[in-house]
Amino acid sequence: MEKEDSIYRYRYEAHCHTCWCSGCGRSSPQEMAQAYYDKGYAGMILTDHFLLGNSCVDRTLPWEEQMKRYHEAYQAAAQWAQGKEFDVLFGIEHCYGNGKEVLTYGIDLDFLVSHPGIHRLPLGDYAQLVHEAGGFLSMAHPYRDRPYINMAVGPQPEYLDAVEVFNFYNYPQENQRAVELARENKLLATSGGDEHRCDGEAVGMAGVALRRRVHTGAQLVQELRSGDYRVIANGKLAPCAYE
Repeated sequence: MEKEDSIYRYRYEAHCHTCWCSGCGRSSPQEMAQAYYDKGYAGMILTDHFLLGNSCVDRTLPWEEQMKRYHEAYQAAAQWAQGKEFDVLFGIEHCYGNGKEVLTYGIDLDFLVSHPGIHRLPLGDYAQLVHEAGGFLSMAHPYRDRPYINMAVGPQPEYLDAVEVFNFYNYPQENQRAVELARENKLLATSGGDEHRCDGEAVGMAGVALRRRVHTGAQLVQELRSGDYRVIANGKLAPCAYE
């Protein structure tokens, strides 16, 4: 394990929220960045809840202004990180219905601005646009059983690149079912703390561990698609693919 830690030494949180855009967020973008930086992480991907999820972005604003609110949270964290060995990347957690959500990486503000109403598309159409733009989709906590989630509606693996096989705030049996989903469909894996506060228990316990630093969403997607990385589960490294 020590050898793996030295090879895959750049740790990135892949699922976290801020109070600027997520209604359930409790800490600012800068506070979240500080928390992961203090844990020795190389960076984080901000994945605030998108418009059909628990978003606190004002839906009465024009579309472009709504999208700018998401980007401003990313920019605030990225500005805090300037001059530090810490990368902040932009993403969203998109709810496509029935409480089901996909973590979306490798997109940017221009992509969102140019697709007004994208949040209302069926998952297949949403995935097509994301993939055409070079993005990457991992289903967040696919078997989380909570009152706001319709458990009668299953995942749609045909539209996914990966599955979040470890979510810190899931029950173990929920994570195990996610592992089985990834294995059965030969999908890659991601891991997320799903943290909403800078002093939360998940900080430092989840994410992806890469061989190289990534500074852009495109670089992140390239590393994930390569399959040459590890997921972090309770602070320890685990495979990113399941045979």
